[in-house]
Amino acid sequence: MTSLKPTKGRLLVAEPTIIGDVSFNRSVVLLAEENESGFIGFILNKPLDYTINDLIPTINSTIVVYNGGPVEQDNMYFIHKIPDLIPHSIEISNGIYWGGDFETVTMLLEKNQVTEKDIRFFLGYSGWDTNQLEQELSLNSWIVVNNTYENGIFSIENASFWKEKMKEFGGDYLIWSNAPENPNFN
Repeated sequence: MTSLKPTKGRLLVAEPTIIGDVSFNRSVVLLAEENESGFIGFILNKPLDYTINDLIPTINSTIVVYNGGPVEQDNMYFIHKIPDLIPHSIEISNGIYWGGDFETVTMLLEKNQVTEKDIRFFLGYSGWDTNQLEQELSLNSWIVVNNTYENGIFSIENASFWKEKMKEFGGDYLIWSNAPENPNFN
């Protein structure tokens, strides 16, 4: 499988060979930042058993929180597609934005002016130091692809996202699309 160069806005799709990696097995990661220190991204398809209200009881919202990655899991992050409503947002690419004024987000949630189709919350993030991601790519741990979904990515079905990418890749990846998540269950 030919992989693109990793860059902000692209997706990392976990190769089937990283079985056993609790954080990244069957993950699809949006690369949100690229700089001289490395890369930052968020796992898009790993919902947790928490809502915003579970973590911040003063916010009356049932929007699910996702596992963003293994780094700083005691911090909450968010991406969204509504920069006109959330000041100080930073564009990742393709109409997807990172962060912004959290007080405004709280107000929007309280007034039910945003839904899970507009915003996604994460505990933690995925991070790679300088050259670390390139090393993982050379070990065939990831496939880098363009985000063809653009900001429609918020509507992707989590449970089947990785599986659908395997089907898209075709060839030897097709067999992995139907394999159990844990091969010991086979």
